[in-house]
Amino acid sequence: MTETTSAATPQTARQADPFPVKGMDAVVFAVGNAKQAAHYYSTAFGMKAVAYSGPENGSRETASYVLESGGARFVFTSVIRPTTDWGHFLADHVAAHGDGVIDLAIEVPDARAAYHYAVEHGARGLVEPYEEKDEHGTVVRAAIATYGKTRHTLVERTGYDGPYLPGFVPATPIVEPGKRYFQAIDHCVGNVELGKMDEWVAFYNKVLGFTNMKEFVGDDIATEYSALMSKVVADGTRKVKFPINEPAIGKKKSQIDEYLEFYGEAGVQHIALATNDIVATVRAMRAAGVQFLNTPDSYYETLGEWAGETRVPVETLRELKILVDRDEDGYLLQIFTKPVQDRPTVFFEMIERHGSMGFGKGNFKALFEAIEREQELRGNL
Repeated sequence: MTETTSAATPQTARQADPFPVKGMDAVVFAVGNAKQAAHYYSTAFGMKAVAYSGPENGSRETASYVLESGGARFVFTSVIRPTTDWGHFLADHVAAHGDGVIDLAIEVPDARAAYHYAVEHGARGLVEPYEEKDEHGTVVRAAIATYGKTRHTLVERTGYDGPYLPGFVPATPIVEPGKRYFQAIDHCVGNVELGKMDEWVAFYNKVLGFTNMKEFVGDDIATEYSALMSKVVADGTRKVKFPINEPAIGKKKSQIDEYLEFYGEAGVQHIALATNDIVATVRAMRAAGVQFLNTPDSYYETLGEWAGETRVPVETLRELKILVDRDEDGYLLQIFTKPVQDRPTVFFEMIERHGSMGFGKGNFKALFEAIEREQELRGNL
């Protein structure tokens, strides 16, 4: 197993960054029923509905709900009646792939400069920079293509104080929000076809100026039956992190193979959400009906010997099936949901970091075995 880490510090990288970013702007989902999706993520993920766009305020083709939790923003869009190329694209996307992520939107200080830099360095432009205005100010947006049908919308919203974008109105929370379950998007993971990982890593290196943060290959990212390879690219400040996975040859179908089969092509596999209290988060989400992957008790028998002491007792970790990993910088706690739709595609990770900027290397085998058990139940291993 090989793991490498970029030597550049965030501050050094910031000074030399050819493609500066401010962070993740939004994860945008194309779904069959945005109203029901918004309700699910409000009740099960504790998110707060903050903005809406639909036929009541001039959007005759789509309905969109914007939900937030701290700095994390999800947008759920469904088609009411496709009348434009965009509407037909969304409808066709849901028909082909089921509910899924269509856009990993990135906030940038200058959308025009970011777009032109990306296109000049090989990106396929989808939407040239344009302005949207309302009484709250001006937003500049542009979009480039990445793997599959996924896009990166580049959003410049400096000085804009509206609820989301021009065309959206403030929304009343669907349920009364309580203590938030998570406060930020930690990273977004893409699955690509066999042999395509290095191609997309090179894309992010060249087009967005991202650097390689981690690399995982070999036995520690494999089980008896399946394997994958993964590389992580990130901007200079480490605010935007994109692990990219591809399948590796194994005895049986890997989780990446299953995703590609059911999603139909490359796409976003899971979104990691940063929490300050993973215990409270998991308890609340379980109570709301969210299903998490199961970890056998044997994982916890020797956990203290190699993971060391954490702020959560081993008994609580065992009870909630939370995983631990430790590296030279600290430790992290993490847990993964089962797929949140009927197709075994998109799922979520809850992660609580204490110094470690890793991705749970020590848990890969336990995680993959848990996923394999679910694959076997679905008849897809």
